[in-house]
Amino acid sequence: MSGHSKWSTIKRKKSAEDAKRGKIFTRVARELTLAAREGGGDPDTNPSLRLAIDKARAANMPKDNIERAIKRGTGELEGGQLEEICYEGYAPHGVALLVKCLTDNRNRTLSEVRRVFNRSGGSLAEAGAVAWMFDTKGYLTVARDDLDPDDIFMMAIDAGAEDIEVSDEFVEVYTLPGDLHMVREGLIGSGLTVEDAELSQVPKTLMTLDEKETLQIMNMIETLEELDDVQEVYSNLDISEEILAAV
Repeated sequence: MSGHSKWSTIKRKKSAEDAKRGKIFTRVARELTLAAREGGGDPDTNPSLRLAIDKARAANMPKDNIERAIKRGTGELEGGQLEEICYEGYAPHGVALLVKCLTDNRNRTLSEVRRVFNRSGGSLAEAGAVAWMFDTKGYLTVARDDLDPDDIFMMAIDAGAEDIEVSDEFVEVYTLPGDLHMVREGLIGSGLTVEDAELSQVPKTLMTLDEKETLQIMNMIETLEELDDVQEVYSNLDISEEILAAV
């Protein structure tokens, strides 16, 4: 799992910036709507919706916004029909990218994503060309709160976690996809503060580039993330500690 935490650190900083602009509300609202459409509007019977609600609350999304997004998904309110699409491709230097989108217009989204790939010197690929390089994992971050990492490790294992990693800021917990909700509830039951819980695409191996090339790929990823329909961008790019500190 090494290297995934560096992307998580950058993502957390970016999420704080997105929250200031209100952009995170748009993305979370789409997740709420899609989860409600696919699994119903009751979070007690729809784990995906419960995770989306938790994410919305963590972003301080108003309760009325949450309820409207869910009602759009259940058909109680009118709204565009969203679909989830994952585009696969390569950034320059052979770095693999997965671009997860939620959209009500597939043609618009494909055009925008392709434009970024072309302008950045990358290329879109056929379905399956890149996905095999990643594993789907349940992913949680837990506040350290001055606790001994060994204690957190034991709590996570007892809750059913598959692996954990410790960073200076937080502890990352990985699970099998179907165990994410169970592990989250177990961690909370142990008194830990779970800050994030989601399904993530974790690269099996990482690519290391020099500083100039790394920054080039990071700029491309940031441009993709700025697209309205893009929810997440996953990469197998490793980032050095020096570059991480700089950004």
